[in-house]
Amino acid sequence: MHPALDHHAWTESGLILGGRPAERLATEAGGTPLFVYDRELLARRVRELRAALPEALGLNYAIKANPMPALTGFLSDQVDGFDIASAGEMRVALDAGMPREEVSFAGPGKTDAELRRAIAAGIIIEIESAGELERAADIGAELAVQPNLAVRVNPDFSVKGSGMQMGGGPQQFGVDAEAVPAVLDRLSARGAQFHGFHVFPGSQNLRAEVLAEACERIGALVEELGRNAPAPPPRINLGGGFGVPYFPNDQRLDVPALTPALERVCARLRAAFPGVTLRIELGRYIAAEAGVYLTRVVDRKVSRGKTYLVTDGGLHHQLAASGNFGQRIRRNFPLAAASPARGPEERVSVVGCLCTPLDLLGDDVMLPGLGPGDLVAIFQAGAYGLTASPTAFLGHTPPAELLV
Repeated sequence: MHPALDHHAWTESGLILGGRPAERLATEAGGTPLFVYDRELLARRVRELRAALPEALGLNYAIKANPMPALTGFLSDQVDGFDIASAGEMRVALDAGMPREEVSFAGPGKTDAELRRAIAAGIIIEIESAGELERAADIGAELAVQPNLAVRVNPDFSVKGSGMQMGGGPQQFGVDAEAVPAVLDRLSARGAQFHGFHVFPGSQNLRAEVLAEACERIGALVEELGRNAPAPPPRINLGGGFGVPYFPNDQRLDVPALTPALERVCARLRAAFPGVTLRIELGRYIAAEAGVYLTRVVDRKVSRGKTYLVTDGGLHHQLAASGNFGQRIRRNFPLAAASPARGPEERVSVVGCLCTPLDLLGDDVMLPGLGPGDLVAIFQAGAYGLTASPTAFLGHTPPAELLV
């Protein structure tokens, strides 16, 4: 069994989500397609992280992984802060009740309008370039508000095994480490409030030893940068990049194996900068396994010997599951029948309702006999699902979302 299915149970009624049959949830939501997020799985993941992370290391949720307002509101009481990447996410974060000083805004290409809104709101802006610093300082002067600025650092190293490299070499993300001292001098000259550093070199990493090494190197880098800053950094975000198992050969990340390295880094930075606030930023790792995408079979067909289950969902809701969101070689997300089996297992391909061969949710998978009206569940759907997909493609009705 795929490790993603360990969190779920089946009865004679089919798949159970949040203690309730999937079919009943689909009825409650008004039909399918449907995303279901389990609040107990979210809370359990946070508890597991708290148990493994050093006490000195706070936990931030990256809203881009899943910005559903109800889910974000639930997590506002579970985590210590939110990381956002747009003014729209800023509104979600503040509406969820997170204190403004615990909301940080990263990402390249922040517009003047977004900077203006963030400065007026009093959240922390993570500067990605010297030009962005100047624009933020100008807007702060215009509003007569001292902007709260941190510096996102593009390190001079990359992290092996990351699904997406976001640090090392040339990057649109962050200020190159060697250019940070000049940016800090300019930040001080412009009268902005210095709020520390953020380093995020990569995402979706399943190797504890690689993440541990990266954490140690990040700690050394920000300590060096901080010692040469105009003032000691009050906050340091060590990034994250914790991965989840999507594919059959993936092994779960051994988070407790990271604890010694994290403890060493926290001790080192607290000794260098007494009173510093330390954070780690996780999105996918918190939300992915708590989510399931339910889609209903509308047709069953055989084409030249190959059986297809055609569903009412597809890549317009779950781009990642179709293999079109960063996969170099397409592999199936974990997928299972959510309805009781009608017959013995068979080899089928599960496809969506879109007019493109890219709309493939499960290629040559083994499922119990299913037909029109039955539900199929795609797991690991809690992160980078609905909002990371081309929902307007072909004009289909948007799916529902439930937090149960």
